[in-house]
Amino acid sequence: MEQKLTFKDWLIATRPWSFTASAMSVIVVLVYQQWLTGGVDWLNGVLAVVGIILFHAAGNTWSDYCDYTSGVDTVEGAYAVPTLTSGQFNPKQIRSLALALLVAGCGVGLYLLLTTGLTLLWIGLGGIFCALCYPPLKYRALGDAVILAAYCLLPSIGASYVAVGEIDWRVLLAALPVGLLVDSILHSNNTRDMTTDRKAKIQTMAMGMGIKWSIALYIFEQLFPYVWVIALIPFGVFPWISAIVIFVMKMGVQNCRTMREFKEEGDSAKIAMLDQRSAQSQMLFAIVLSLSLLLDMLLR
Repeated sequence: MEQKLTFKDWLIATRPWSFTASAMSVIVVLVYQQWLTGGVDWLNGVLAVVGIILFHAAGNTWSDYCDYTSGVDTVEGAYAVPTLTSGQFNPKQIRSLALALLVAGCGVGLYLLLTTGLTLLWIGLGGIFCALCYPPLKYRALGDAVILAAYCLLPSIGASYVAVGEIDWRVLLAALPVGLLVDSILHSNNTRDMTTDRKAKIQTMAMGMGIKWSIALYIFEQLFPYVWVIALIPFGVFPWISAIVIFVMKMGVQNCRTMREFKEEGDSAKIAMLDQRSAQSQMLFAIVLSLSLLLDMLLR
């Protein structure tokens, strides 16, 4: 007899704890756009946040479905997502959930398209491509590129477009550091999973770079965002108060120290929780950067 699934089960299957990565990427851009221009359509902005979360949830579940059906995630895998490996859901259910979430995300996008303009269509198609093609591209060492597109480039220009009616490319200056921190989540995961990914006969960028350079890239992605903000303050890209991001840099430094403990593939347990801590670092950085922009606007 099949286990009766509750709404909570379906919600957990989407991995809602990961949504801060996508939501904060858009929120930072919206706040930065408000700081730049003084005028943002916040209804469209809120809908943009909802849309990116739906696309994120669709991407999560689609990736879980592909990882399971392709043999990347197995019952024996120590860090495999248990949604399917535990038998709680069957592949068809997760596939249907992923497609339903994608349709819902497209529905939000269609509304925004009708209230803004055709430019959003191409951005939305890019988002659909990232959600559906992430698994096969991840297996070919292109996952990091997709993540930067899905959580930096596309949501940034999309949020800018729906917020002010045109693409303001300056928002990428705020989106880049947040996007790098998002990619550090994936990169720490792929570094940890080198052994299991090799057994599954897939290739990630971490595997191609090797342990030494994977650690170096992770350290760059965790610490460069702080350098970026501080370095651009004198040029007026960020207000002086944004220097407060330096006070939350401690978590990034701690994450880098943890990553440096990874000496060989058998050390995966040492960085087992680093993806979660990387997500926390991204969220904290994005919140503090957003608050600094809001404080500057209040103090003007």
